[in-house]
Amino acid sequence: MGSSPSREAQHLAATKVARSAAQEVRIIGGQWKRTPLPVSVSAGLRPTSSRVRETLFNWLGQDLSGWRVLDAFAGSGALGFEAASRGAQEVWLVEREGALAKSLKATQAKLKAEQVHVAQADALSWMAQPARHAQFDLVFIDPPFEDGLFWPAIRAALGCVPVGGWIYLESPQAWDALPSEQDVSDLHAQLNVHRSAQAGAVHFHLFQRVAT
Repeated sequence: MGSSPSREAQHLAATKVARSAAQEVRIIGGQWKRTPLPVSVSAGLRPTSSRVRETLFNWLGQDLSGWRVLDAFAGSGALGFEAASRGAQEVWLVEREGALAKSLKATQAKLKAEQVHVAQADALSWMAQPARHAQFDLVFIDPPFEDGLFWPAIRAALGCVPVGGWIYLESPQAWDALPSEQDVSDLHAQLNVHRSAQAGAVHFHLFQRVAT
């Protein structure tokens, strides 16, 4: 699996990404098409690009009417607001950082998006709540790359979707190459890779939960 970069190197890389990121992204489809979303300068914040979102929503289908969606590491909210724009019935944006959560609430109010809810919380703890069990049709997982939360986030997300539900993951490596300090074969067994692709340094994957 190879050695992991030092914590300092990871932090420096995250800060570089944050500083070079666009100051806004735009919703690319649905009722709020072309609406800008502000992007704060925050270490580890890496909004999902328009190119990746276009591919993802081609995979999912353009109309998400009736879907219940969770954007678990919301950041700019690009994924969650995109889902809401395309008809999702209920969207939760969960973000730990106060300034980012405040920005998400401001965007929600500006759009008058009553189906969108913002929670300032740790995503892993929030997903672990019993009330979240099988609550969502789709969970987006796009954590800060330097935090190494990919497998814990996948495990938590599996509890939030029923069999047949969808989980989307962005990561710096293909999912089957992501390092883990423990056996994750049980997680592999519960996930069917529906589609996956790479855009630059980002690997993105759409999984469907299967019965075991």
